[in-house]
Amino acid sequence: MNRRRSAQREQGSATTELVIAMPVLLLLIMCIIQFGLWYHASHVAESAAQEGVRAARVDTGSATAGQARAEQFVAAAAPTLLVDVAIHTTRNVDTARVEISGTVRSIVPGLNLPVRAEAESPIESFRADAP
Repeated sequence: MNRRRSAQREQGSATTELVIAMPVLLLLIMCIIQFGLWYHASHVAESAAQEGVRAARVDTGSATAGQARAEQFVAAAAPTLLVDVAIHTTRNVDTARVEISGTVRSIVPGLNLPVRAEAESPIESFRADAP
């Protein structure tokens, strides 16, 4: 008799536990995926900045060429991953610099992770040997 009462009291407890635990588990999985997307987007932004600075630093390069190359790289590598991308390229007589900022597309509502990358390199210049 005691077993029957105990079984009746616990009837449906597994369903209740599942209803409580499942949303937490799904949120945890979504956060892990979101972190992976952020990590990948950070590497894409860093690579785009390096590509842009390579195009801007050559002897015949310009800041416009560096910005165009960085934009092409982001569009090819992660066309939908990075949103609100801003690319700023500068070049003076000594250095070329590319800065990229944006946010990762969010799969977790309300979680907007920023991405920022920069690359700087000296300008290539060729000088004739002194006699």
